[in-house]
Amino acid sequence: MSTGRKLPLAATAILAAVALADCDNRNAYVPPPPPKVTVATPHQRNVTLFFEGTGNAAAVNSANLVARVAGFVESINYKDGDIVKKGTLLFTIEPEIYKLKLEQAKAAEAAAQATVTQTDADYERQATLLKTSAASKATLDNATAARDTAHANLIQAQVNTRLAEMNDAYANVSAPFDGIVTARTVSVGEYVGGTTTPTVLATIVQIMPIYVNFNVSEDDVIRIREDMRKHNLTPQDLKKLPLEVGLQTEQGYPHRGTLDYAAPTISPSTGTLAARGILENTDRALLPGNFVRVRVPVGSPLENALLVPETALGTDQSGRYLLVVGKDDFVEQRKVEVGPPEGIERVITKGLAADDRVIVDGLLRAIPGQKVEPHIASTAAR
Repeated sequence: MSTGRKLPLAATAILAAVALADCDNRNAYVPPPPPKVTVATPHQRNVTLFFEGTGNAAAVNSANLVARVAGFVESINYKDGDIVKKGTLLFTIEPEIYKLKLEQAKAAEAAAQATVTQTDADYERQATLLKTSAASKATLDNATAARDTAHANLIQAQVNTRLAEMNDAYANVSAPFDGIVTARTVSVGEYVGGTTTPTVLATIVQIMPIYVNFNVSEDDVIRIREDMRKHNLTPQDLKKLPLEVGLQTEQGYPHRGTLDYAAPTISPSTGTLAARGILENTDRALLPGNFVRVRVPVGSPLENALLVPETALGTDQSGRYLLVVGKDDFVEQRKVEVGPPEGIERVITKGLAADDRVIVDGLLRAIPGQKVEPHIASTAAR
């Protein structure tokens, strides 16, 4: 009987020990696996260096159309906002009056010419008679004075005719260049030009081509001039440089032109140099006053430059950095120097090697000094 009781007790003790051991295994701390991150080596390609800045579009030509003669507006020969060619008739201001004044001036000139002919002949006659003593010196002097007066009157008549011709032309206000004419400021039948201040009839603006004005900082000017000296470039060579422009709402720089002008001096008040580009603007995408982004290629291209996604870069008090997976898959914070942007990537000029594994995704899970599980980024993702 006693042996039969002891066997169940022993078995119970063994089972209890096994259960306790299994419970201890389940409660033991198991460290989490390293966080997964996506890595990629830097892209390598030749990169063109650009000066990048901001500026404003400006009209190549802009002029107020004013009434240069007084009178009533007889006709307005365009619709507000029309695109017109140089020489297109836009306004007429009582042209009949100025045609009559021109005819009057021409008639006065013809009369003055006839008087010149008569006085020239009379002078010749008196000069001949004086040689034969058939006329007195006083008579010749009178003939000379009459001749000179007639010539002077002819010159005055010719000037009056020219002025009348100009006023006749001013009665017809035409486009001085190709452009867009703004809304008129006067109406048909309105009296204009009757004051000392000319009456503005409308404004014409030329936007094909169009200027883009921007400023270059003194540091950039020094750098560009140094590069010009290295490559034996002259200021005239700068005008051959292509210029790229983008609007605020556009991606990249879709509009192309050339550098047109650079000021000979740096402004002491702003420390910048004024520059200007010119674009054909055949699609009229740019309007005077538009705020634009500008870039101009400068310097020699960077060969085999290293590029990483802009999103991989971090910033702290000491500057820019990248998180790199180093030996044994531990994360390193790498201080780097950056160059110009290239689309969604950024050129790295210092601090990075071509075979470095840069963390491009999972940055929040990567802590410098800790281990990670790196996965190579796919080509499509890069």
